[in-house]
Amino acid sequence: MNTINLSTYQPIADIQDNILFANNGNVVVCYKGNLPEIYSLSEKDFEDMHGAWFQALKSLPVGTVVHKQDVYLKKQYTAEELPYTTFLEKATSDHFKGRKYINHNCYLFFTLTKNKALNNSKYVNPFRKVSKTIIQELDDNVQHFISAVSDSVSFINNSRKMKFFPLNPKEIQAITKEYFNGFNKGFDTDIILDKKNVNIGENYFDALAINSELCFGESVQTSKTNDKFTSDDFVFHQGFIDGLGLTLNENHIVNQILYLDDKHKWRKLLDKKVVELNKSSNFGSQNKVVLGKIQHILDQINADDNARIIRGHLNIIFWDRDARSLDRITSKIKTEFKELDIIPYYPRGEERKNYILNSYCGFSSNFSNNDLYVTDLKHALCLLINNSNYKSDSTGIIFNDREHNIPVLKDVWDEQKKRIKARNFAIFAPTGEGKSFLANNILRQYFESGVRLVIIDLGGSYTKFAKLYSEQYTVLRYESGKNLGINPFYISDTNDLSPERLEDLSVFLFELFASDLKVTKAQSVAVKKILRHYYHSISENHSLNGFYNFIENNQKNLLKQLKIHPDYFNVTSFLHVMSEYVGDGLYSFLFEVSEDQTYKIEDKRLIVFELDEVKDNKEILSVMLKLIKSAIQRTIWKNRAEKGIILFDEFAKQLKFDNVLESVEFYYQAIRKQNGAIGIILQSINQLPNSSTSASILENTQVIYSLNNEKGYGELVKRLNLSSHDLNQLKSIKNNLTGQRKYTEMFIKIGKESNIFRLEVPKEVYAAYLTDGKENETIMATYNRTNNMEAAIKEFIAKT
Repeated sequence: MNTINLSTYQPIADIQDNILFANNGNVVVCYKGNLPEIYSLSEKDFEDMHGAWFQALKSLPVGTVVHKQDVYLKKQYTAEELPYTTFLEKATSDHFKGRKYINHNCYLFFTLTKNKALNNSKYVNPFRKVSKTIIQELDDNVQHFISAVSDSVSFINNSRKMKFFPLNPKEIQAITKEYFNGFNKGFDTDIILDKKNVNIGENYFDALAINSELCFGESVQTSKTNDKFTSDDFVFHQGFIDGLGLTLNENHIVNQILYLDDKHKWRKLLDKKVVELNKSSNFGSQNKVVLGKIQHILDQINADDNARIIRGHLNIIFWDRDARSLDRITSKIKTEFKELDIIPYYPRGEERKNYILNSYCGFSSNFSNNDLYVTDLKHALCLLINNSNYKSDSTGIIFNDREHNIPVLKDVWDEQKKRIKARNFAIFAPTGEGKSFLANNILRQYFESGVRLVIIDLGGSYTKFAKLYSEQYTVLRYESGKNLGINPFYISDTNDLSPERLEDLSVFLFELFASDLKVTKAQSVAVKKILRHYYHSISENHSLNGFYNFIENNQKNLLKQLKIHPDYFNVTSFLHVMSEYVGDGLYSFLFEVSEDQTYKIEDKRLIVFELDEVKDNKEILSVMLKLIKSAIQRTIWKNRAEKGIILFDEFAKQLKFDNVLESVEFYYQAIRKQNGAIGIILQSINQLPNSSTSASILENTQVIYSLNNEKGYGELVKRLNLSSHDLNQLKSIKNNLTGQRKYTEMFIKIGKESNIFRLEVPKEVYAAYLTDGKENETIMATYNRTNNMEAAIKEFIAKT
C-alpha cells in the first residue's frame, strides 16, 4: 500500500476521557506536559528530574510502553496576547507580529498492549488490520493499568518541576489528525509512501534513529555543558539531548519509546549475546567493540540492584516543503549526535515508512527487537528532553525570550500571590547599562494596564515618557527656595479628620522634630490630642505655621487643659526645633502654603516628583520625602482597591542620609496594607547599608532585576541568597547593541523562579525611553515646538 487515506483507515477505535483505544487493540493513556523554561535549569535540576522520572516509571507493569513525544513546529508570532490600545502598545505589537519561532508541545503516552511479550516482526503496517470493535467498558486489567499510570504521573507532578495534564478527546483527535495529515494547514491530504520519499501533502518527511546499543558512545549523562553560554569561570548546563530540541530550529518530532520488559528475560539475552561474541571476537575488531559495549551495559545492570532493564527506541522525524532541504536537516541532526558521541541509524525505504507510521502514540508498540536498544532505564532517561519554550503568563510585563526574541508576558504583580508574597521590586545595574530604560519599560506597561505610578526621581529620567499621556500626568519639580505645594495639614472638611489621618500627621510631626528619638506611646497620644484640639479650635487655613502659632499662643495652659504631663510633650523643645520650618526660619519656604495643592495630583495617574536640585541637601531632601509621603497617603492610598507603585530612582543618592532609609522602610511597611508595590533602583547592592533596615527592605523585595555588571555579582548573590545557577545565569548575560535586532539581556527572579530575558523594543518605544544624548535633544526640541510627544517621536523616526 503506497497511499493511506485516513478517512478509510481510522487509527482510533474509541476515546474515553484521556484514554485512546487504538484500532490494533492497544489502550493508550494520554497526557500533555508542561515543562520548565529552557535555560532555567541547573545541573542539579536535571539530576533531580532524571531521578523523578526513574522513580515514576520503574514500577509500571511489565509490558507497558512509555512514549514521550516532543513536537517542534515552525510558527509565526501572532501578537494576539499583546495589548493594542496605546501608541507604544501598537508599535510593540506591530514590531513583533510575524516573527518566526519554534513552538514546542510535549506529550506523554502510556500503552497497554495486547501483545504483552512486545515481540513484533520487522515491519508492522499499523493500518493493515482495522478493528471495527469499539470497547464499551474497561476490564479489570485495563483499570489496574490506568491506576498504575495515574500513580506514576502523580509522582512526576509532585516533583514540582513538571506537570502532566490529561488530554481530552478533542485534543487526542486533533493530535492524530495533525500527525497523519503531515502537519499541513488548511487542507486534508493522503500519506504517499514510496521507496524514495514519504510525502504528506506539501511536506517531505525523513527520519534518524537510535535503534541499537551500538549507537551509543562511552556514556550518557543527565546534562552536559552548554557551549554557547559557558565561559572560563563558570559552566552553564543543558539537558543531554537539548541540541535536538528547541535549538534545532526545524520542524521535527523527537520520539522516545521505552518498552518496560521482564528484566530477567533481557538480562539472559544480553548474557547470551556476550557468550556468542566471545566465541567470535577474534574474527574482527568490530565484534570486540560490540562485545565491550554489551559487557559494559551488563556490568552496570549487575552492579545496581535498582536497575530496570528496558528496550528503547529514539527517533527524530523531520520534514520540509522542499525535499532538497532534508539533506541539510539530516546533516544538522547528525552533527548534534556526533557532539553526544552517538552514531544514529538512517532508515531507508520500508524501514523509514515503518518508523514514521509507528511513531504515532497508538502504534508505538509495533517496533521489533531489531529497532530497539537494550539498556537500563536510568541510561535511557538521560535521553529525555526536560525543558520547553519560555512561558507567557496570561497578563504581565512584556519581555523577550532568549531563543527567538519573541514577547513573553511575565506577571510580576501576581494578584493571587502564587509565586510571591510581596510584589516589591529592585533593579540593579551599573551606570550606562540601561537601568532607567528598563524601569521606563516596566513602569510604562504597568501604567497602561491601569496601575497608578508615583516616581521619586533624582535624575529626570521619566518626564519624556510621561508626556505621552498629557492629561494623566503631573511633574512636581523642586526648585531652590520654593515649595512643592503640599500642605499636610490641609483638610477640606472635618470628616477628613479620621483617626488614621491624625496618626499620619503625628508621625509626620515626630519625624520633623524628633527624628533621632524613639517615640513612646505616651508622646504619640499627647501629639494626637494637641492636633485634635487645634482642628476643633481653628476652623480654616490649617498649616504647619498655623499649628506652630496655635501652640505658641496657648503654651501656658495647653498641657493642663488637655491633661498632658509635661514629660510627654516638651513645648519649649517643640517650638525651638520647629522654628526652622516656620516664619522666617531657614526652611520655612518648604511649608509656605496655606492652600494644599495635592488636589492637583488626586486625579493624576502618573506623578513624578523631580528632586534633582535637592539631592545633596540632607535636611531638605528628608523633609521633601516626608511631604511626598503625606501626599501619597492622602491621595493614592485613599483607594485600597486601586493598584499603585512607588519608585525610588537614583536611590543610592537618597540613601546617603540615615533618616531617608527609615523613611523608605515606612513605605515598605505601609504598602503591605495597600494594593501596591515599591521599586528601588541601585547601581550596586552595596549601596544599601548592611543594616537591619536594609535587610528588612530586601526581605520584602521578591522581584529582582539585574542587568550586566562587569565587576561581578558576588555581593548580589550573598545578600539575596541566590543559587549557584542564578549566578551562572547572571554570568551568562550578553547584550547585543549592534545589528538588526538590538537587545539587552537581564536576569529576572520572581520568587524562586529565575531566568534570563531579553529586552528588544521597536524604534518608537526606544525613542520614548531615551533620557539623554543628541537623539533625546532632537525629540525634545520637536516636542517643545509641537507640544505633542507622539508626533515628536513619529517625526524623529521618519528622519532616522
